[in-house]
Amino acid sequence: MQLSIQPSRAPAVHYLLRLGDTCLISGQRLGEWCGHAPILEEDIALSNMALDLIGQARALLTHAGGLDGQRLDEDQLAFLREERDYLNLTMAELPRGDFAVTVLRNTMLAVYLRLMWERLASSSDAELAAIAGKAVKEARYHVQHSADWVVRLAQGTEESRCRLMAALDTLWLYAPEFFEDDAVDEFAASSQLGPRSSDLKDAWHAEMAAVFDEAGLAMPQEQPFRSTGKRGVHTEHMGYILADMQYLQRAYPGGAW
Repeated sequence: MQLSIQPSRAPAVHYLLRLGDTCLISGQRLGEWCGHAPILEEDIALSNMALDLIGQARALLTHAGGLDGQRLDEDQLAFLREERDYLNLTMAELPRGDFAVTVLRNTMLAVYLRLMWERLASSSDAELAAIAGKAVKEARYHVQHSADWVVRLAQGTEESRCRLMAALDTLWLYAPEFFEDDAVDEFAASSQLGPRSSDLKDAWHAEMAAVFDEAGLAMPQEQPFRSTGKRGVHTEHMGYILADMQYLQRAYPGGAW
């Protein structure tokens, strides 16, 4: 059995892992739709978006693994950490849910990621800026595709609207975590590595309000609940994701096919 690794606790590494882990776990959840989407075209679209997110995660984890004197590759960081060392937004790890949950979650995360990539394109870290320059194009498509589905479900049948409203009640609780700042954010802003999480809040809310307005939905009120995934404190669902993700790498260390 392959032993776990301990990544650096340097602020720059944490900043990259938060973004990379969110892409990684989001891609894992989307990949669960392969062969199960409601129509063939959407099966392909969701699988392609999952691949985009995994590609973004690979680039970020590779870069993070080379910082602060580390020599960790993308596979080690993806598969050989303990649960508390993953720093993804909690929303990404929630169960797949139905199609309404998926398209609403995709919209909320994709808007956040697109805003982040746009800001990171001018990062003081040239490699991170290059990653952002490619990723922002993919994120723009993800936003457009998912937001279109939110509108279609909201304006479709009574059943589709009820499912979307139920998804909104579940997911909106986890949105405030997107914009919680800490010392890692302050380091990123002061070093010009990237924006604070809170720097994206107003733009994100404005864009989500526009989607909801087109869909004929009211913007929910923010609740006091705060999720803590990006601090390494996860829901019970995270362990099941990691059990699936890590099994082969831990059982057959360095295996090649």
